[in-house]
Amino acid sequence: MKKIFLLFSLAAASFLGYWFFVKKKENKPTAPPLQHLKLKKHSDKLNTSIDSVVNAYLSIKNAFVEADTTAAKANTLAFIALLDRLPIEELKKDTTSIFETVQGNIADIKANANSLLVQTDITEMRHDFSTMTEMLYPSFFTTINYEGQKLFVAKCPMAFSDSIAANWISNSEEIVNPYLGKNHPTYHAGMLHCGEVVDSILAK
Repeated sequence: MKKIFLLFSLAAASFLGYWFFVKKKENKPTAPPLQHLKLKKHSDKLNTSIDSVVNAYLSIKNAFVEADTTAAKANTLAFIALLDRLPIEELKKDTTSIFETVQGNIADIKANANSLLVQTDITEMRHDFSTMTEMLYPSFFTTINYEGQKLFVAKCPMAFSDSIAANWISNSEEIVNPYLGKNHPTYHAGMLHCGEVVDSILAK
């Protein structure tokens, strides 16, 4: 009888030990994983200004989709003015070389934007737009440590003369081609969606 009682006591003790030290631990709610904060490197003023430049570029791109040279030039004027107002002085707190590189990028982008303004032929305007795009990405976005919305780099393999490729930047993965556009003299709107996304520009 004592042996049965002893066995019963040992079994009860084992069960209680399992409940308190194992089962209780299993039922304990686990804390959610820690989320790393994405710290912005730039001031809100600089980031807002960069967003405005990007939006002006997108407006130029959209004007070329519509083959609207008047709108393309008007948006290019706004684009240049916004580049001039970028408060890049704060980049000096990083290194002088970053500031000077961005300053050089902006000067090169503006030179092609100003060239676009004096063109009368839409194909030549699109050539300048293509060069502006190449200067914006990767150089400008990488050097300035871009922190804005996600953007996409798209490529048309036949933007010029059916054999010369050109890129553009978009805020959508949908292909809407600014080089062939809706009113192309040969293809009309038939090649509007010609191209593919080849890269993306992500906020760091």
